[in-house]
Amino acid sequence: MNATTVAVDLAKSVFEVAVADSNWKIVERARLTRTQFERFFANREVALVVMEACGSAHHWARRLTALGIEARLLPAQYVRAYVKRNKTDAADAAALLEAARASDITAVKVKSVEQQSLQALHRTRSLWMGTRTARINALRGFCREFGIAITLGARSGIEQIARLLADANSALPALLRGTMKLLIEEIRLLEARIGQLERELGELARQSPACKTLLSIPGIGLLSATALVAATSGSVAHFKSARQFASWFGLTPKEYSSGSTRTLGRISKRGDRYLRMLLG
Repeated sequence: MNATTVAVDLAKSVFEVAVADSNWKIVERARLTRTQFERFFANREVALVVMEACGSAHHWARRLTALGIEARLLPAQYVRAYVKRNKTDAADAAALLEAARASDITAVKVKSVEQQSLQALHRTRSLWMGTRTARINALRGFCREFGIAITLGARSGIEQIARLLADANSALPALLRGTMKLLIEEIRLLEARIGQLERELGELARQSPACKTLLSIPGIGLLSATALVAATSGSVAHFKSARQFASWFGLTPKEYSSGSTRTLGRISKRGDRYLRMLLG
């Protein structure tokens, strides 16, 4: 049987598939395992596969593109509006077909392996930074409980705590000193790993023309440049205007208007939080 469009509700191990004909009518449904899904498109003439832009979606989009099938990723928050009644995997697959027909929904650009790898490096750095901050705050809290005020600043604070631990006459109890020393060692190990990762990002930036262009802009540093390239592949040609680009970041204001009354609120924050944090 020849079909034109296949909607796929992705999951870790179970894939719900809805096959539609040229009139967008569902003619076949299937609930497949991962192995079955990998073989599903063999010996089928499929023009378009529609998926939500979620975990593993970019991987499957690249796999399908390699088979000569167009893969379209739709924003999950826009697909949700087309789900009828109760939410099920079958309902989600049907909603994808309806959303694919909407001309005003812009598809998510499929990321390359390089883009996703670069984003993974940024996520790893962010996780390490969060862990480092948590450890520093824990050490500050321990010192505060024994009447010791630690100066502001991560580096100066750690140095002050290390000096207190080295001083046998400080107010820190002996029972806690060993654990606090282990926390400081963990912080320094994290800092070494973060430094190594940032050097890797710097090397990647030197090899990327898009990163070099971004670094020439005042206020854009290494992290912002590489994160932007990871998110956009270094090209913003698919954005219609600078305002649409800012809207993609979530930097444009929310709007609640009716008739001749126009009300603008705070920024929408609907875009990538990590990018907004870097640019903030």
